[in-house]
Amino acid sequence: MTCVPLLQQTQRNQTPAEEEAEEEEEETEELGHVDTYADYKPSKSTIGISHPDIVVETNTLSSVPPPDITYTLSIPDSTINCGLLSALQLEAIIYACQQHEVILQNNQRAGFLIGDGAGVGKGRTVAGIILENYLKGRKKALWFSVSNDLKYDAERDLKDIDAPTIPVHALNKIKYGDTATSEGVLFATYSALIGESQAGGQHRTRLKQILDWCKPGFDGVIVFDECHKAKNATSTKMGKAVLDLQHNLPLARVVYASATGASEPKNMIYMSRLGIWGEGTPFKTFDDFLHAIEKRGVGAMEIVAMDMKVSGMYIARQLSFSGVSFRIEEIGLDDDFKLVYNKAAKLWAEALAVFMRAADALCLVSRKSLWGQFWSSHQRFFKYLCIAAKVRCLVELAKKELKAGKCIVIGLQSTGEARTREVLDENDGHLDRFVSAAEGVFKALVQKHFPSEKQRREKARGNKRKRTLTKIVKTLGSSGEVFQTFGDILPCSLPLWLTLLTVVNMPLSGVGWVPKASIEKMKQSLLNKIADLGKELPLNTLDELIDQEYISDKSDKCEMRTGMFPGRVVRRPDGSVRYESRAEQSHTIDHINLKEKDRFMCGEKMVAIISEAASSGISLQADKRVKNQRRRVHITLELPWSADRAIQQFGRTHRSNQVTAPEYIFLISELAGERRFASIVAKRLESLGALTHGDRRATESRDLSKYNFENKYGTKALDKITKAILGHIESKVSPPKGYPGGDALFFRDMKHGMMDVGIFCKEPRFGLSTEKDCSITKFLNRILGLEVHKQNSLFQYFTDNFDYLIEKDKKEGKYDMGILGMESNTHISVDRGMPWEEAYEKVQNLNSPDEGFYLSHKVSLAGYRRAQRDTLHVPACTQTYQEAYDTVTPDHAKDSWESQFNFSFGKCSHANWNGKCKKIEEGQECLQGMRLRQYHMLCGALLRVWKYVADVVSDITCSSILQIVRLKTKNSNKQVGIKIPENCVARVRQELLKMDEEVKRRRKEKEQQRAQEQQRAQEQRLAEERQLQNQH
Repeated sequence: MTCVPLLQQTQRNQTPAEEEAEEEEEETEELGHVDTYADYKPSKSTIGISHPDIVVETNTLSSVPPPDITYTLSIPDSTINCGLLSALQLEAIIYACQQHEVILQNNQRAGFLIGDGAGVGKGRTVAGIILENYLKGRKKALWFSVSNDLKYDAERDLKDIDAPTIPVHALNKIKYGDTATSEGVLFATYSALIGESQAGGQHRTRLKQILDWCKPGFDGVIVFDECHKAKNATSTKMGKAVLDLQHNLPLARVVYASATGASEPKNMIYMSRLGIWGEGTPFKTFDDFLHAIEKRGVGAMEIVAMDMKVSGMYIARQLSFSGVSFRIEEIGLDDDFKLVYNKAAKLWAEALAVFMRAADALCLVSRKSLWGQFWSSHQRFFKYLCIAAKVRCLVELAKKELKAGKCIVIGLQSTGEARTREVLDENDGHLDRFVSAAEGVFKALVQKHFPSEKQRREKARGNKRKRTLTKIVKTLGSSGEVFQTFGDILPCSLPLWLTLLTVVNMPLSGVGWVPKASIEKMKQSLLNKIADLGKELPLNTLDELIDQEYISDKSDKCEMRTGMFPGRVVRRPDGSVRYESRAEQSHTIDHINLKEKDRFMCGEKMVAIISEAASSGISLQADKRVKNQRRRVHITLELPWSADRAIQQFGRTHRSNQVTAPEYIFLISELAGERRFASIVAKRLESLGALTHGDRRATESRDLSKYNFENKYGTKALDKITKAILGHIESKVSPPKGYPGGDALFFRDMKHGMMDVGIFCKEPRFGLSTEKDCSITKFLNRILGLEVHKQNSLFQYFTDNFDYLIEKDKKEGKYDMGILGMESNTHISVDRGMPWEEAYEKVQNLNSPDEGFYLSHKVSLAGYRRAQRDTLHVPACTQTYQEAYDTVTPDHAKDSWESQFNFSFGKCSHANWNGKCKKIEEGQECLQGMRLRQYHMLCGALLRVWKYVADVVSDITCSSILQIVRLKTKNSNKQVGIKIPENCVARVRQELLKMDEEVKRRRKEKEQQRAQEQQRAQEQRLAEERQLQNQH
């Protein structure tokens, strides 16, 4: 009997049943995540001077090569040799022009997507493409962007590459119908595409004007800069116009340019020129492509990016994030704030009940709009509270960083200025107090949307069968007393038979039936309570930040925000408050943002507050050319609603030619509901990294991924907790420990809380049930309205279920891990063993007296395998360690360890235990406990075969998940592909051979068809020649 040594570290206890199952269970494969980025240099383009800053590409994209270069540039050597266009920019220009030589099977010219991040210089690249085509004789080009002001940037970019003679015309300065402009660049915004005019009695559109200017057969360049603005192409007028423009100019050379590209697969619909779907592709329509990608998750999206690069239609580089730091500051709440928050939560629960009573009293049949307004205001109210909870921490952080010699950039999405404007209008332009945006949202909801007779009349308008309760009571011959009682009830627009049923069956004192006179009292009572709460609610975040003297002096702060709100609320030296204009002498309000930016960049001001509306196009990095070269600390007080906005704002402080990289700080309060906003961003950034950069881990704020609950695991977890709280199932996950009152009180409180926020509702027939269409989004929105301790406990219960489901799928091999890395020999064999020297080194660092080498008479070789974080798993055993193992010294363990290390290289653990293995004797393969593991990878243009491979794997393994792996050999060669399970290899090969034969057959048929057409054409030409000869 062989003695086997074991290096033990303390592990959890296992039940006998678990132990027996573990012994025969196939070992979990361990492939590690590798570095996200790789340094980037053009691999096939050799012209140009290196880019001035370090540029990187995701490891996933770097694993696949671009196509060979066949295009020859016409751009002058002087422009190239002087470095006006860097090697990276020239590479993008070459591939774009090369792709434009391709005609798709739908007879449209292929397009190109530039996914370069901020700082790589998309503007110059686009200008270079326009210059190249201008030199080729294509003198007209269209350039679409997000703002008319960016026309000056377009002119600057053309001037910078020594092409100042190419004129740039602003479409907004040209009259409708005027197409006199001859050549050059026509610059327009996306909103201009949907512009219309009725002047002179003629209906004119900007789209028709553009098409008339281009003229039929247009083969010039169309640039969709910041092309993510055209997303949702089927649901927005602007998006449809972008599609129409491409459809009407089939030979145009289309360039899509954006650092964000497409935040979700569905938003790629406007990229119709990429040739990923349509005739001659695996996907007949965009919907087929969308279904295939969304069904198979992020792994499929990663394949899309790689396939696009291989096909020569896509390039995506970005500035190195070396030196950039990211961190999340989770902020605790003080008792005073919790008290205010809890009061607000209770008042909203009361408001819900009052709204329902009023709606019932009015017999409102259609309430969709009412509840839409209610829950939208509910979400915005608590969002403002979440932001307010972080102001104090932000001030402390900012003060600390300023003392350390840095400068501050504070990013906001919403400023609360709209509420300030409302108060100004109510007071004829005067303001003597700071305004609370949260109070304004609540107050506006009640004032504008509280159920009223006017709403009832609007709903009932056009209903020919409208009846009133008064008339129905007369028809029934009720007494005058009853008539008088019902006369106080408001008219109802229900159908006659339903109204009769209501009168007969509902007692006058029934729930929800409220006298007409009390409706206004209910509304006024609610407004009074909101006013009382408003005295304790926090002020507008922007006003409070400007008023905080202890960050720095007010004159030390600059604001860059939308010009729609030209003023601000300030505190005067005598303590009074007033509203004043931001405009200055000699500077109009239109130019004040640029002036404020200049003050920040030259060091006059050290704190910049930027809103989403004003951040587009502004550079705030520590530029080598400016005086203020302090390191930027970019604090995100409010997470953006979408990845598009997130990248736009993050790119303000991380750009090329900077002295130091910025530091990003994301502030998230301990309020569980605020993770809702982090969840939105994390979901979008995850998909953005996969689609736009080919690696889901590539997006800047990847640390937010732990807050991403908007996926199938979040949906399953929500279903589990709602059923458990309602008592429909017994949850396998325990409620949070330490909840006051124990588990029973937890479930009772959560049931009441879910009713208060409208997730649970009572139904006459079914009792208490979950609201219809209760998605994870709705759940995360609604729990904002729970009291702090209830909110956090419920969220903890939800996340515990969420984690449990993920761990369960990981154990069962069903979890999509994204792209994993392997290092191996060229035969893709991985040695998982731990040599004696490494084991001996580890034992030197053990501290517990129970840790060390143990000797057993029989043990699974799985005990030696390397696990995550370099720990060693204790093998299964039904006895205690002291009974089953003997503690031994390293010298005693060495021989046995090395013996088993060598034995496990080529033989399974069954051969060690029993001297033979049943599977081996039956001619099967057995890998149990073996050091050497074989992997099978499928590489190449995977998008075209993805569906067929997934169907085979799903048929055999009952799982449609395809694991994508990145292989790095000892020679540093890289390859990315799909990991094919051992038992699926033969079938996959068969399927690929069938596809290959089918492709060859179709190709042969096309060649024959082409030959026949050529022969017919030749015969016709000869016939025509003979006919001409006969005529002569």
